Amino acid sequence: DLPALPVPGDTSVLAGLYGPAEAKLSKELPDRAALEVLLRPKVGLPGVLERSREQLLRQTCEAVVLGVLHPRTAITLVLQVLSDAGSLLSCCLNAACMGLLDAGLPLSSLFCGVTCALDPDGTIILDPTTRQEQEARAVLSFAIDSSERKVLMATTKGSCSMEEMQQCLAAAQRAADTIFQFYRDSMRRKYSKS
Repeated sequence: DLPALPVPGDTSVLAGLYGPAEAKLSKELPDRAALEVLLRPKVGLPGVLERSREQLLRQTCEAVVLGVLHPRTAITLVLQVLSDAGSLLSCCLNAACMGLLDAGLPLSSLFCGVTCALDPDGTIILDPTTRQEQEARAVLSFAIDSSERKVLMATTKGSCSMEEMQQCLAAAQRAADTIFQFYRDSMRRKYSKS
């Protein structure tokens, strides 16, 4: 049997959240929780790309976690890549938010990640596969907050015009509604079982 070709949605990331726990003195912050995000690749050790993504993920999480309610503590979020078929950063963002939500950490709002690719003729592809990302003229990833659909984080690779970036952002904000509905449905299912 030949393996099935990956389709969008075949990227998966497992999130584990530890804390709030006692922080090491060197990492302790007197006014809020110290948040650490660790991104583990499917195989091998984390490299420069993972470190760069960890920083984007941490900044996004810090924007919504109400860390002032847990001063002098440490919160560690570990994201383990299980499979990468494209749109990995947005999958990590969604796993991070679900992890924070599931752990019951106080949040000012939820957030989600959406990746867009611009193919050579300017068509916007949401949730691109690895191949679509490689063939794209530009790949843009956004973290969008649930309360006002504000952009918490944006990263681009490749070149696009300001107008194209605005079009991608608008498409990402529309797609965010579907993801936030998924969060609500998931939480509803989880709590209706207990």
